[in-house]
Amino acid sequence: MAMNVRPVATLDNEVNDIRLATAEIVNEHILPVEHRLWGWTTGGRRASAETVEEARTLRHEIQDRVKGARLWAPHLPKEFGGMGLSFMQHAYMNEVLSYSPGAASLFGVVAPNSGNQKILVKYGTDEQHEQWLKPLTEGRMQSAFSMTEPHNAGSDPRSITTRAELDGDEWVINGHKWFTSNGYAADFFIVMCRTADPDDPVGRNDRMTQIIVPKDTPGVNIVRGVPVWGRGGSHCEIVYDNVRVPRENQLGRTGTGHRAAQDRLGAGRVYHCMNSIGSMWRAFDLMVERMMTREVHGGEKLEEKQFMQGFIADSYIDIQSARLMTIHCAEKMESGADPRTDISAIKVFVPLAFHRVVDRAIQVWGAAGVSGDLPLAGMYQGARTLRIADGPDEVHRVLIAKNILRRYHAGESWDFGN
Repeated sequence: MAMNVRPVATLDNEVNDIRLATAEIVNEHILPVEHRLWGWTTGGRRASAETVEEARTLRHEIQDRVKGARLWAPHLPKEFGGMGLSFMQHAYMNEVLSYSPGAASLFGVVAPNSGNQKILVKYGTDEQHEQWLKPLTEGRMQSAFSMTEPHNAGSDPRSITTRAELDGDEWVINGHKWFTSNGYAADFFIVMCRTADPDDPVGRNDRMTQIIVPKDTPGVNIVRGVPVWGRGGSHCEIVYDNVRVPRENQLGRTGTGHRAAQDRLGAGRVYHCMNSIGSMWRAFDLMVERMMTREVHGGEKLEEKQFMQGFIADSYIDIQSARLMTIHCAEKMESGADPRTDISAIKVFVPLAFHRVVDRAIQVWGAAGVSGDLPLAGMYQGARTLRIADGPDEVHRVLIAKNILRRYHAGESWDFGN
């Protein structure tokens, strides 16, 4: 079933044209070959070399088509090879991209490269743009973001213990990271390190600095790819043992790493939510399609069952609520208003709604829903993972409550209109 995307009356012509052009490529050139683009196993076995090469060729053909349609890298400015979209324009494009799992990478938007590109654009020097950003955007390099540590709470950046100390003109890095996504394929890592505050050299007020570390630097030891959902992957565990890199490899001023991470995560949470909405859209279509065609109990269609009709209604409510909350948050971010409470709210609500929508679709499809023949199983795992990624639900619930209470203690009630 093709994605039904029509012009939205409240959006300008440019955004509508982008969404329609994106949907055309997804519907005509991605969905028909989806099983060949991402099918790395056949009958439970590893795919043949010919199948892998065919998939690679198909992806390159679609990427060339995307570039020809000027839809490549929507998150980057035009001077860095992107579309130069505004935050809202990119958000509206994301929900269309995510109708097909993995399609965003065919448009030049794939984590962690996309987040690293944004950091390099904002904090990188001209030399860093030339050495790292340009080849990353052109696809000649891969990157990874190395922040989470196995022995410290990822929800508390103050607990990071990986340290970088200056020795002449070099940073010397020592630490233990894991869930460094894309670790095997990466040519370089952006590593979050604890560094001494330049205004407090004795270290009472250490701050974070992000430092570029080429993968082949001596002392970079990839321990393993951490298994996720019972399968091996590229979320790598890495030990940095006296890793030396030039001082000019740091991004921004010393001590700005936490701010850079928040820049990345704030926008990333909105994009994750719009991605989730696109996936929910696909799960909803699959669920309704199944109800309209599946016969049970002597010829009745599933769609005639009130229980199934309740599934449709509940999923519609979940998707619309998630979408409107996310768009409202994105509008706040673009306008310059304080979006912190809204970012936390969508970070909690949208993955839960995503989980519910996909769960219903799986239930309707039965055994086929958990098979590899449909994208639902992967969506289900992704929805559950999002409740941990970019900050666990519990932390965001606490932040919501604190922000609201702070306003009430100041003598002002909450304004739900703004």
